[in-house]
Amino acid sequence: MSEPTPAVDALSRRKFFSGSAVLAGAGGLALGVGGGMAVAAAAAPGPLSDSERMAERATLTYPFYGEHQGGIDTPPQDHLVFTAFDVTALTAVELQLVLAKWSAAMAEMTAGSPVGKVQPEREQGIPVDTGEATDMGPQGLTLTLGFGPSLFDERFGLAKFKPADFADLPAMAGESLNPALTGGDLCIQACANDPQVAYHAVRNLARMARTAVKTRWTVLGFGRASAGANQATPRNLMGFKDGTRNVSGTTDLGEHVWAGAEAGQPWMVGGSYLVARKIHMLIETWDEDPIGDQQSIFGRTKKEGAPLSGSKEHDVPDFHAAAAGAPVIPADSHIALAAHENNNGTKILRRGYNFTDGLDSVGRLDAGLMFLSFQKSPEQFVTLQRKLGSSDRLNEYIRHVGSGVFAVPAGLPAAGSYYGKEFFA
Repeated sequence: MSEPTPAVDALSRRKFFSGSAVLAGAGGLALGVGGGMAVAAAAAPGPLSDSERMAERATLTYPFYGEHQGGIDTPPQDHLVFTAFDVTALTAVELQLVLAKWSAAMAEMTAGSPVGKVQPEREQGIPVDTGEATDMGPQGLTLTLGFGPSLFDERFGLAKFKPADFADLPAMAGESLNPALTGGDLCIQACANDPQVAYHAVRNLARMARTAVKTRWTVLGFGRASAGANQATPRNLMGFKDGTRNVSGTTDLGEHVWAGAEAGQPWMVGGSYLVARKIHMLIETWDEDPIGDQQSIFGRTKKEGAPLSGSKEHDVPDFHAAAAGAPVIPADSHIALAAHENNNGTKILRRGYNFTDGLDSVGRLDAGLMFLSFQKSPEQFVTLQRKLGSSDRLNEYIRHVGSGVFAVPAGLPAAGSYYGKEFFA
């Protein structure tokens, strides 16, 4: 796992801005490549003041170069901007230039540097960097790039580089997918401890490639809804803890998350597959459900997050425990259907975020979970979702409205390399 520096406790989050991201603009990019290495700093002994904690969060960095991309096994940051793009470039050379520019810019921004001049010397000069993250620091920013199945069609001659069995997700029960919120040739997952830093990163990437890509769909997430290493378990908008039994540790990551030779492509070894699902929650209906039924649906207590067969959050669920002739944890509860014990050991790394988009067309809250998961094969997600989609009692209160699957290449070894370089050799 990429280790941050310095490590800090969670703070009260800044108020998350509302509205939809408009990823547009004009300008170019200077192809400078920045450091992205962790900044060494020792934590001050004893309790820190709020200002000290804020300063540490602002200077937090994760290494950009390495075996794996950041934003996968990195402890989840507080905020997300996820964006899928369509490639409008007409030639492979144009696509190559986008990937080279993006890789260089990603290194700069994760190190807390701008992608170019914020204030040109000439008054008529157009700023290269949009400037809204100036002096804010890196804020633990990670940027994760993925390739959609459609990128490997006939347009750029990349079919021979397509990973084995990599295709759009099949149709599954429980879906009400909006075509405007599905698919994409490319995706960027930007996560940071400040929403403006995450937004700035995606905005600048979209801006510098405006003649070669266009935004397909985007989601702004807040209040991370999956636990990472050494993090307290956060809650989803239904009020339940999310990610209690998440994948963690080198062994689990190697077995369930990092792709290997089975992908059939050397560039995917050390990478992973990202599944993105925008899940709308019927919040008002859920809020009227009695607590006993809510807990039965999840298979956990609401406050502590304990399995109904135990008393503490991290107690191992006992799916054989019974009371009055019935299972203590209902067989159609979310926890029972998703548990690896009941799915031949299948696990995925959850990295979701809550979202809210104001009100829907009939005046209800448009909110829910931006579900993100990483796995060494998309089939891991498909196996679990087919089971959940057909039997999960939670389906009464949720709708899958957006979806995408992306091949996330391995990390870059050093400055000068770029994602997809193997495609153009």
